[in-house]
Amino acid sequence: MRVLIPLLLLAAPLHAEAPVIKGATAQPSGDSWRVSVTLRHPDTGWDHYADGWRVELPDGTVLATRVLAHPHETEQPFTRSQSGIRIPAGTTEVRIRARCLVDGWSEETQVLNLP
Repeated sequence: MRVLIPLLLLAAPLHAEAPVIKGATAQPSGDSWRVSVTLRHPDTGWDHYADGWRVELPDGTVLATRVLAHPHETEQPFTRSQSGIRIPAGTTEVRIRARCLVDGWSEETQVLNLP
């Protein structure tokens, strides 16, 4: 017996809505920074959720990555922070990029001006 799978199903992307950065703040703390990021994503459970964000310099150099270890289906939007981020002296802005488990790193970034 042959099983036919419609070609449309094979070609259809499995992408969902990308994580949206709703806000971000940065606070200096000694010689490092604490960055807090608020994300919104239609998490569906362990199979598809926003699983991280990172801080980048404008040239794309990654300074820090915050791993999100579980889905936030009932907590939307949600905010998570990371401390101890080393940002080079004289830097006036960084970029925040979000990630989801299925779609990977977002193409879009949000500019975060440093105080």
